[in-house]
Amino acid sequence: MRKFSLVEFSVEHPKLIVVLSVLITMLFMTQFPKMRTDTNPKNMLPATSEVRVWNDEVEKTFSLYEDMIAVGIVNEKGILNKDTLGKVQRITDEILKIKGVAARDVSSFTTIDNVTVEDATLKVAPLMTAPPEDEQGIEYLRKMLYENPLFINRIISKDGKTTAIYVPLEKGSNGKQIADRIREVVKKEKGDEQYYVAGDPVARDTFGAEMFKLMAIFAPIAGMVMLFVRYLMFKDLFLSITLMMDAMISIVWSMGLLIGLGFPIHIMSSMAPVFLMAIATDSMHIFNEFYFRYRETRDKKKAIIETMRAVSRPVRNTALATAAGFAVLLFMNIIPVKVFGGLVAFGTIALRLLSFSFIPAMFTFVKDEKIEKIAHAEDIGTDRTSQFLKKLAGFGTHHPKNTVAVGLVLFVIAVVGLSKITVNNNLVEWFKKGSDVRVADTVMNKALGGTSLGYVVAIAKEDEYIKTPEAMRYIEGLQRRLEQLPVVGKTTSVVDYVKRINRVLHDDDPKYDVVPETRDMIGQYLFLFSMSAKPSDLDNVVDYPFKRANIWVQLKTWDAQAMKDVISAMDDYKKTNPTPMEIKPSGIAYFNLVWNHEVLWDMVKGFVLALIAVFTILAFDFRSVKWAVVGYTPLLFTILLIYGVVGFIGKDFDMPISVLSTLSLGMAVDFAIHFVSRFRQRLKETAPLFDSPLGKGGYRGVNDALLWTAARPGKGIVRNAVLFAASFAVMMFAPLTPYITVGAFIVSMMLLSAIMTIIYLPALITLTQGWLFKEGVK
Repeated sequence: MRKFSLVEFSVEHPKLIVVLSVLITMLFMTQFPKMRTDTNPKNMLPATSEVRVWNDEVEKTFSLYEDMIAVGIVNEKGILNKDTLGKVQRITDEILKIKGVAARDVSSFTTIDNVTVEDATLKVAPLMTAPPEDEQGIEYLRKMLYENPLFINRIISKDGKTTAIYVPLEKGSNGKQIADRIREVVKKEKGDEQYYVAGDPVARDTFGAEMFKLMAIFAPIAGMVMLFVRYLMFKDLFLSITLMMDAMISIVWSMGLLIGLGFPIHIMSSMAPVFLMAIATDSMHIFNEFYFRYRETRDKKKAIIETMRAVSRPVRNTALATAAGFAVLLFMNIIPVKVFGGLVAFGTIALRLLSFSFIPAMFTFVKDEKIEKIAHAEDIGTDRTSQFLKKLAGFGTHHPKNTVAVGLVLFVIAVVGLSKITVNNNLVEWFKKGSDVRVADTVMNKALGGTSLGYVVAIAKEDEYIKTPEAMRYIEGLQRRLEQLPVVGKTTSVVDYVKRINRVLHDDDPKYDVVPETRDMIGQYLFLFSMSAKPSDLDNVVDYPFKRANIWVQLKTWDAQAMKDVISAMDDYKKTNPTPMEIKPSGIAYFNLVWNHEVLWDMVKGFVLALIAVFTILAFDFRSVKWAVVGYTPLLFTILLIYGVVGFIGKDFDMPISVLSTLSLGMAVDFAIHFVSRFRQRLKETAPLFDSPLGKGGYRGVNDALLWTAARPGKGIVRNAVLFAASFAVMMFAPLTPYITVGAFIVSMMLLSAIMTIIYLPALITLTQGWLFKEGVK
C-alpha cells in the first residue's frame, strides 16, 4: 500500500484543505469572546508558593491593602499656603468618592491622625479639618507637620514643596482606572501645582492596558510588514498573502486554544502573536526552493512535491527545535512563562502542519505564467544576492583559520561582557523615561520616602513581648540601620507612635522622644492611642496579641536589588544584635525580589534544558554528534555575542531578556539545520563524482557544495532572517521597553545568526572536514 503523503493530498485536493483550514480557524475564533486578562504580579507564582502564602498572612495580620496609589502634589513655592491646601482638601474629598478606593484609610492632610495633648489629655484627631485662614494657622500646621517624624517624607517633603495623598484600593480594583479618575479630578484644579500619580497598581494596570493595545496594533502591523517585505522579495501578492494567512491562522488557533482552556492573557502570552508571525517566516525556505524547482521542472505540481521532499526534513526539524525551545518553558515556575511556552510550542507545530498542507494547496491556485516570471529571476549563477552570499561563504571556506580566530577573539570579548550583566526587574522601568508613570515615580521618589513598599516583620515567641522596652528598642535600632541604606527613604513602626505619645505627654520635650522605660507605660500609651485613633493606625504596625510588629520600609526604587539590600542589612543587624524575635521580610518589594530570583533560576534551568533539547534534535536530524557540534557552534556564538553586548551597554538582565535566552536557542538553530541538511544533501548528490580522498580526509566536492548551499538554500536563510527581523522590528517602536527589548534582541539575533551561518559554518566545516568526513559522505 502506498504511503500517505499530506503534501500530495493537499496538492490533489487544494479546495478541501483551504475549506478545512477556514472551518477550524472559525471554531477557534468562537473562544475569543471569553478572553480575560491578568497583569497582577502575584499571579506570576503559584498561590501555594511560600512568598505568596507569607505575604497573604502578613496582609491579613496587619490589615494591609494589597494595592496603594500615591498622588503627589508639588508646588515649587511651597505646599503650605491657603490656596494649595484648599486644593489638597478638594482633591482628597473627590478621591474618597471614587469607586474601588478604600475611603476609610485614605491618608492626606485632611484624613491622617495627629497625636497631640489638650488639657493634659492625649488627643488624636485629623491633622487638618480645613485649610488655615491666616498665616498664624499656616505656621501652626507647619509646626505640627515638622515636629512629627511620622509625617516627614511621608505626607510632607523636607523642603515643604511636595505632599502626597495615599490611596489604598479595595481588593480587585483596577489601578489604571482609578488613576485615570484621579487625573480627571486634579485636571479641574488650576494654578502652579503639578500632580503625579504613582504606585505599583498604576504601573501594573497601565502596563496591562497598554500591553493589550499593543497586541491589537502590532500583530496586524507585523503581518503587513511581512506581506510587504515578502512581496518585495518575490513580486507575488497572492503567495505573499498566503504566507501572512499561514501566520494568522496559527495565531487564531493558538490564542483560541489558550482562551478555551481558561487561561488569562498575560504580558508574555500577549507577545505570542508577534512571535508566531515571525516563526511563520520559516516557510520562506519552501517559497525559496519552489521557484528554483519550478525553473528546473516547468511543472507546478511536480515542483511543489519535489520542493517539499527537498526541504521537508529541515523544515520539520526546525519546527521541532523551535517548539522544543519554547516547550522547555513548561518546566518553569513562573506561571505566565509556562503558559507562553506551551502556547508558542503549539502554534509552531500548527505552522508546520500548515506548511505541509495549506501552503502547498495555495501554490496550486497560482497561474503558471506568474510563477514562470518569478522563477526566471531565481538563478544562482546570475542573481546578485546569491553571488554575494557565495562570496561571504567563500571567505569562510578559503580562510577558515582566520575566520575561526576572529570568532574566538569575539568570544572572549563576549565572555567579558557577560560578566558585567546584572540581574534585575523593575516594572516602572518597563515604561519609557518620558512616560507619565515613570515621571511620576521619579518625582515622588526624589521628594518623599518612596513609592515601593516592603515590610520587615518582627515575630516574638510570646504574646505581649512587643510591648517590652527591649523589643521596642530593637525595632528602633533596626529602623535606623535600614534608613542608612541609600535605597530606603523612610521607615515607620509602632515604635514611632509610642515615642510620639511619650513626647507629647511630656510637654513636647524632645528628650522624651524615646522608648519609655517600662512595659506598663508602653502598654498604657498604646491603649490610649487605640481608643482615639483610626483602627488602621495601629493595626498596620502591630497585632493585638502584641506578638508581631510590622516595620513599613519605603524604597526609592522598584529595583529588585533594593529589597535585597534591605534583607542584607536586616541580617547583618541580627548577627550583631541577637534577639529572641524572628525577623522576616514581606510586601510587594519582597515579592518582586523573590520573583526576580525565580525568573533567573528558571531561565538558567530552561536554558540548560533548551541546550540539551536542541543539541539532541540536531544530532537526531544530522544522525551525527559531530555534525551536531558543528551546527551548534554558530548559534551558541551568536547568543553569547548578543548577551556580551547586553553586559557592555549596562542593560539589566530582566524578565524579557531572560525568557529570550531560552527562546533564542530554538529559533537560531533553524538556520544551522537548513544549511547543514541541504549541504549534506548536495554533497551526497555530487559525492560519486568526487569520492576520492585528497589527503587529510578532504573531498574536492566540499567547497563546491558549501558555495552552492550558501547561494541557494542560503538565500532562503537570509530571506527568512530579513522577514523574521522585519516582523519583530515593529516592536522597537512600542511605548513599553520590554517590547523594544524583545524587538531589538530578536532583530539582532536573527541577522547575526544568518551571517554566522553563511560565513562561520563553512569555515568550521572546511577546518574540521578531516574529522567530519572520516567515514566518507553519508
